[in-house]
Amino acid sequence: MNTNNKKAWLYLLPATLFLAFFLVYPLIDVFIYSVEEGYNFASQTYFGTGLYNFSYVLHDPFFLQAVKNTFILVIITVPVSTGLALLISAGLSSIRPLRDLFQTIYFLPYVTNTLAVGLVFMILFQKTEYTDGLVNLILGWFGRGPVDFIDGPYWAKMFVLCFYTIWIVMPFKILVLTSALSSVNPDYYRAARVDGTPRLRVFTKITLPMISPMIFYLVITGFIGAFKAYSDAVALFGTDLNAAGMNTIVGYVYDMLYGDSGGYPSYASAAAVILFAIVLTITCVNLLASRKKVRI
Repeated sequence: MNTNNKKAWLYLLPATLFLAFFLVYPLIDVFIYSVEEGYNFASQTYFGTGLYNFSYVLHDPFFLQAVKNTFILVIITVPVSTGLALLISAGLSSIRPLRDLFQTIYFLPYVTNTLAVGLVFMILFQKTEYTDGLVNLILGWFGRGPVDFIDGPYWAKMFVLCFYTIWIVMPFKILVLTSALSSVNPDYYRAARVDGTPRLRVFTKITLPMISPMIFYLVITGFIGAFKAYSDAVALFGTDLNAAGMNTIVGYVYDMLYGDSGGYPSYASAAAVILFAIVLTITCVNLLASRKKVRI
């Protein structure tokens, strides 16, 4: 090993130790906890190893409800937020004098506290004995009856959660896509104008292929972020998400550790491993699909 390689490994050593201590070791620990049956957190003892923890979690109705909620959230919010961000970014790119101003305005929700935004959404959507909320007031203008979006039917609560999640994640996507659009070589657009190419064809044949790596990055991180959703649901429906029927997989893991039914690190670890397997599978599928769709 030459001197340059030794220096390179020396520079990488702090980051390597950090990752090993805070990422690799906890991951291995979670896998170990997940197969320890009857683990007692106080005495640090267990009576056997096996797959019972996974069987319990997969048959727990609260976990199945959390999986359902998480998948609905992922399927709706990731494509909708990415598509809206792409449209808004394309619009911002065409308004050069005010682009920086609008870009800053659109980014404000991303730097705002999640719980504060959740409180605002509760005021907008929640129906109380004193008021039906601003959204129900608007629905009343169209002859629609008031709907309790926070404590009412499941579809209404899921609508608010998806709406809230899209609102939270879209600013970052707008920022990334706006930067990607500004980096596209303008010579391509000049050549397209000379040929008289329609704008829609320019967008689909030039713009989208050129920014496809950024779109793919946002889709991957969007899937991972949506599967890890928890604070969004807490901000809207409180900490007792099982009672509201709006728990997520990460929320289930937290409840098994620290909630009212907590104190079961083995069950929590098994649920975390299942979540890890789901995210890893979807990420690998997206990586395989990107080989044909993403322009390198």
